[in-house]
Amino acid sequence: MVSREFADARENRPDARSAMNRHNNEAGRTSIMEHLHLKCKCHGLSGSCEVKTCWWSQPDFRVIGDYLKDKYDSASEMVVEKHRESRGWVETLRPKYNFFKAPTERDLVYYENSPNFCEPNPETGSFGTRDRICNVTSHGIDGCDLLCCGRGHNTRTEKRKEKCHCIFHWCCYVSCQECIRIYDVHTCK
Repeated sequence: MVSREFADARENRPDARSAMNRHNNEAGRTSIMEHLHLKCKCHGLSGSCEVKTCWWSQPDFRVIGDYLKDKYDSASEMVVEKHRESRGWVETLRPKYNFFKAPTERDLVYYENSPNFCEPNPETGSFGTRDRICNVTSHGIDGCDLLCCGRGHNTRTEKRKEKCHCIFHWCCYVSCQECIRIYDVHTCK
């Protein structure tokens, strides 16, 4: 499979990260294969179906993205084990918790927690989200609930001078008035 040769080409080291990446790459390929669907097109006079051509089609990006996001949210935590083999030290992964079901080839795995971008961290390059402007009406990544990491937000009123009531004059200039508009600005605590 071309995707295996391409995506896994650099994952041949005997370390935990390569093992995790190979496993997760395969889980992604399996997910796409499971979501393939048959598409067909008819050929013939006036739309008759004298000849029918069918092919396997990949799922919509949104469908597979939502599926993989669910897999990401339920990924299995692993621990790294080092052991000696003839080629030197090799790192493998095993489930951290024995009382949970072991991950299958369809599950995603990890052994390090994702960085917390809510707080400043020079190691990851994160400036944190304090004082970031957020959108109080959005449920997306720019929304105050998500962007402020549950800390809440402050609201202040700002007056801004803007050009308004602009008129195009023939030929060839635009004249505008200056208006003062009042905006609510929301920033993360």
